[in-house]
Amino acid sequence: MSEEKSAVPAWEQRFRAARVSLPDWAEDAPDRALYVSNSTGTYEVYAWDRTTGAHRRVTDRPNGTTDAELSPDGAWVWWFDDRDGDEFGVWRRQPFAGGPDEEAVPGLAASYSAGLALGRDGTVVVGRSTDEDGTTLHLRRPGAAEPVEIYRHEEYGGVGDLSHDATLLAIDHTEHGDAMHSAIRVVRLTGDAVETVAELDEVTGRDEPRGVACLGFAPVEGDTRLLVAHQRTGRWEPMIWDVATGAETALPLRDEQGRELPGDVSAQWRPGAGALLVEHEYEARSELFTYSLADGRLTRLETPRGTVGGATARPDGTVEYLWSSAAEPSAVRSTAGEVVLRAPGPVPPGSVPVEDVWVDGPGGRVHALVQRPSTAGPGPYPTVFEIHGGPTHHDSDSFAAGPAAWLDHGFAVVRVNYRGSTGYGQAWTDALHERVGLIELEDIAAVREWAVSSGLADPARLVLTGGSWGGYLTLLGLGVQPGSWSLGVAAVPVADYHTAYADEMEALKSLDRTLFGGTPEEVPERFTASSPLTYVEQVRVPVYISAGVNDPRCPIRQIDNYVERLERLDKPHEVYRFDAGHGSLVVEERIKQLRLEIDFVRRHLGVPDGSGNGTGNGSTEAAG
Repeated sequence: MSEEKSAVPAWEQRFRAARVSLPDWAEDAPDRALYVSNSTGTYEVYAWDRTTGAHRRVTDRPNGTTDAELSPDGAWVWWFDDRDGDEFGVWRRQPFAGGPDEEAVPGLAASYSAGLALGRDGTVVVGRSTDEDGTTLHLRRPGAAEPVEIYRHEEYGGVGDLSHDATLLAIDHTEHGDAMHSAIRVVRLTGDAVETVAELDEVTGRDEPRGVACLGFAPVEGDTRLLVAHQRTGRWEPMIWDVATGAETALPLRDEQGRELPGDVSAQWRPGAGALLVEHEYEARSELFTYSLADGRLTRLETPRGTVGGATARPDGTVEYLWSSAAEPSAVRSTAGEVVLRAPGPVPPGSVPVEDVWVDGPGGRVHALVQRPSTAGPGPYPTVFEIHGGPTHHDSDSFAAGPAAWLDHGFAVVRVNYRGSTGYGQAWTDALHERVGLIELEDIAAVREWAVSSGLADPARLVLTGGSWGGYLTLLGLGVQPGSWSLGVAAVPVADYHTAYADEMEALKSLDRTLFGGTPEEVPERFTASSPLTYVEQVRVPVYISAGVNDPRCPIRQIDNYVERLERLDKPHEVYRFDAGHGSLVVEERIKQLRLEIDFVRRHLGVPDGSGNGTGNGSTEAAG
């Protein structure tokens, strides 16, 4: 290792190391693939010709690009062109082999994306979302000069999937007003006309709403079977719905010992539609299976213990998947036993394995993931509670450069899958209603009490931090639990809920109406009770806030309102504003932000710089 290389701390090496996403391939040209990589220092879209081994950068924008899709024949790369991370833009396309970009569907104004479907015959369905129009879907037939609007509703929805022959379109929608439990409508496309073929709505008129979601039509000509995810049993699991006949086929997913898979289950069609690739998620880890539709046999695919961040079944019978654990960096692997796609450059340093902790909380057992600094003594440690965003998301045993950086600096890291998190059943996720934010804080408080009483955490050096919804819970927690935390570090947070609702993108307005049971005008007391601004006078500790000036999810005006109140109250705080949206796709910007956060925490807690020059656990796994 050179002198220059050895001078770079391990935590920065992890951020700077190149990564690649799981490649997505063209359905009728499987040797043409797309992936996203940060190999130039900014996350951009790359085309990969697997026949020749050639890789080509498709997009090159100052603030990066991540949303892209291949046409079924592999001839075109479609990518979403927004403005500096504001998520408001139009679709463009570029030949797979390279060439000038062109507006993919002329005639459509900029919007938030609500999905895209590309048919084999050139049919295109574009989903759009705007504050003025709600959700609209637009159909463009081959050779047509202009797209035609085929769907409109004020509530959020989007494109599900086109059938193999592009005659049927599945639409995921929330016309019933419950953004947490979608319904499905299937329509037949005849010319520019649309005819409803089938509906699957398990929310309207139900005391206990159950969500359904489109997983994709069978990849076979003339096949009218749609793979659907449903919550009928109180968790997500797949079934097959023939939209032509209405027949539903339950999938009794039991392992080779006859045991039902616990946790949430999803699936996708394998090529030929004779089997499914099943993705099983349970207690912050995941695994893969093949399910034979002929005999109902479920066969486990060998993957290491950790998290599968995505998988795809190839026509040759292999499965490629993105895997990592808390200790080992990500890699794109194959069930054939090889690393499929290696990022250029050095492998990032590994980190510390995660421990599972279960704590009794007011709503049931709370699962937390704990990591202890490997270079420190037995504890108690200065501890970072890093709270995940979403809220309908969860922390997992997967590699993350942020927590690893705190560990390098001598902190323990605790991540809490509070009520509202996914992966623990529908009841756990749906508990997040009306007492928004306050419920999650109860679970975080229970884990905090365990962390202190067990000797893990030093109660005088406890940092509450998170991004997005995690940033929101950080600011809310500092006001609602003022004696529990030593510092707060909030990235792109909700800070003033009334103003956030007024300024945020329409899809999030829909979610907020569901969570709170109405708008700020209809239930103002609920928004007030859940807003960090309500409790700002009770904040006792220094606060650090970072915000994207183009953020459509947690807009800047509501953060400015909170900061102005901190200033008037003379509360110690620091603010960093960056020129991007809901986070940055530029590696150096991410490093800068984390460096500022670490410096803020060290200065206020008096913690020495324990980062040293180490390289974690010295993992030599190929990076993904």
